[in-house]
Amino acid sequence: MTFAELGLSPELNKVIAELGYENPTPIQEQSIPKLLTESTDFIGLAQTGTGKTAAFGLPLLHLIDATNANTQALIVAPTRELANQIAEQIAIFAKYIDGLRTAVVYGGGANISGQIRELKRKPQIIIATPGRLLDLIGRKAINLSTVDYVVLDEADEMLNMGFKEDIDKILEFTPDTKLTWLFSATMPKDIRRIVKEYMTDPFEVQVSTGTEVNKNIEHLYAQVKSSDKMDALKRFLDQDPDMRGVIFCRTKIDTQKVAEKLAKDDYRVEPMHGDMTQTMRERVMRRFKDHELQVLVATDVAARGIDVDNLTHVIHYSLPDSREYYTHRSGRTARAGKKGISLALVNSREAGTLKQYTDRLKITFEKIAVPSVKDVQMNRMRGWFQSIADTEPSTHLSEEMLDAAYEVWEGLDIDMLIEKLVSHELNKLNYSQDHADLNDTSRPGRGNDRDRDRGRGRDRDRGRGDRDRAPRSSDRRDSGRGDRDRRDRRGDRSDRGARESRKPKTTSGDDVTFFINLGRKDGMNESELRTYLSEKTGIKGEEVGDIRLRNLNAYFDINKKHSGKMSSSFTDQEYNGRELRVNRDSSGN
Repeated sequence: MTFAELGLSPELNKVIAELGYENPTPIQEQSIPKLLTESTDFIGLAQTGTGKTAAFGLPLLHLIDATNANTQALIVAPTRELANQIAEQIAIFAKYIDGLRTAVVYGGGANISGQIRELKRKPQIIIATPGRLLDLIGRKAINLSTVDYVVLDEADEMLNMGFKEDIDKILEFTPDTKLTWLFSATMPKDIRRIVKEYMTDPFEVQVSTGTEVNKNIEHLYAQVKSSDKMDALKRFLDQDPDMRGVIFCRTKIDTQKVAEKLAKDDYRVEPMHGDMTQTMRERVMRRFKDHELQVLVATDVAARGIDVDNLTHVIHYSLPDSREYYTHRSGRTARAGKKGISLALVNSREAGTLKQYTDRLKITFEKIAVPSVKDVQMNRMRGWFQSIADTEPSTHLSEEMLDAAYEVWEGLDIDMLIEKLVSHELNKLNYSQDHADLNDTSRPGRGNDRDRDRGRGRDRDRGRGDRDRAPRSSDRRDSGRGDRDRRDRRGDRSDRGARESRKPKTTSGDDVTFFINLGRKDGMNESELRTYLSEKTGIKGEEVGDIRLRNLNAYFDINKKHSGKMSSSFTDQEYNGRELRVNRDSSGN
């Protein structure tokens, strides 16, 4: 079946054709014709990433009367990110519908006055999160008495997040004559209660549930000790520089810690969790969508708002609490028929719990090895070799420049030149991890992790991934030219490698360490950063202690009496259009 056969209006078919959509997904194919032609309550069960927004958004736009200024439809979503994404999709689909207005309202620090002004424009469709919606109803800024359609999106997640009573209150403000469309990945008993209480003989479509997994996802796991998880994570990221995905942690604290440890080593990463302001979350998502970031580190709740196509990987730094959450996580990749990888980093005890997923989700996990340092280096270098081979000579390459190169390299034969070029690029990698084999061969449920981790995915890294270590000399080529190789390598250090020679941190017992996401790439040196911190906080520059400056960020010490002022001075602050993040560091930097 094609979209043209679903019975949608010409305006909607036109925009669908422009978007390049030809065939609807299973949930779209089964939902849209039913919602277009029958006045019935509706239940759509489908997992994340199956096209649910279009499944309810397209028929909603078809049915709405754009010449009527009354609010006709209400869409309720669990998170502000999801609400914004639904609004964006609706706006795209409504491109050719004249007079159609929408409003999206959510809390989390968002300006309620601005949202009230938007509501005064009389939108026909309102997209809202539960808490802010009730607030606006209480202020009489929203009138739901004219609503014909209520859509509850990600209904299971709304209940998981504690919105059960809010949903009850919201539905009480809507007319008895409305139609309710409920979309969910699973159907727990609380959802069944809503169905029984607020819906009449609903038509149910079940494409897939939270206990089913996308067949295009390859499920892998690597067994490592808890203390080696960070090192293992870095190796996988380094092994595949084209990776783009989400790293999942169980808690907000772990999410922040993992993101900071990766950022410290110049990985393009940001956290995503509930303690971040809405401005910060929106900016992080914008950077991620613009490919400025390689990966996000997120909690399960925060990730509900991540709706990005073409993600190659989902990495479980710690396993989720339930198999439903596993399907939600893994469903972030392999969308729209594409392939994707779900990789779990598990200790010996956690490896045993994968058996439950295998049995209940009907999937098979393939065990893979953590790449060795040699594997990582070889893979990166092969990519560099190919990029050189694919490079077209620049039109700006002057004879003078070529002459200068010939002058410097005169006397070097081709073999020696290649060796020097490869050595120079290899030094730029400056891979500072321990060369140890990180693969844990303990049987599930055995070994040191049994008592240390208890399968909770806690970050118990003992700093292995955070120490700057030089590669062991035993891994270098030994062909009688070792001294020369070492001279070459010492002679050309990248900026990344400059952190190896940073001066040692000096702190007193009254000092605390702070992290700031400003570094050399922002044009900072130690003096400039010290001045900047002083100007922003009013704290004297000489009271800012030791500064450890890196490419993308910095750590600095300050007397603990100033810690509150330091934290509060950077709330919702920007630097060159980027959200500034300044917080206490707990990783020992």
